[in-house]
Amino acid sequence: MSSSSYVVRVAEDPADRDACFAVRKEVFVVEQGVPEDLEYDAYDAVAVHVVAVREDGLPFGAGRLLYGEVAAAKTGGEPGVGSLGRLAVLKAARGLGVGVALVRGIEDAARARGLTAVDLHAQTHALGFYERLGYVAYGPEFLDAGIAHLAMRRRL
Repeated sequence: MSSSSYVVRVAEDPADRDACFAVRKEVFVVEQGVPEDLEYDAYDAVAVHVVAVREDGLPFGAGRLLYGEVAAAKTGGEPGVGSLGRLAVLKAARGLGVGVALVRGIEDAARARGLTAVDLHAQTHALGFYERLGYVAYGPEFLDAGIAHLAMRRRL
């Protein structure tokens, strides 16, 4: 699958959001064993969701951006910093650049909202991926849903 065979876009309607949730359920709940009640939260109602969709309409990647007051708890309250989260790519699409395209799409959504940086909480096995995209780890390791994470930030 080439990058020309899919598109990354902001989820504009309920069908797009449902597609994001389906990808997240497959990756986080089914594959990683995260309890469903932890995967979906109140932030989903106010987040900017981004989805990767194949030419045939099949969704296979998703992520979200929190900004403003709702991002403050995740970013240390610093104004102008958004929070990238819930980045998920279906197993069959990994290694094809979809994750990079999703991160860049979320960063574009952050810039469009006037943000100057993006934070994220990376699973420790994914640190190298985010470092290659310009993110820098900070602070101590912590557990989220029983999985080791580190906070990371990239200035836009």
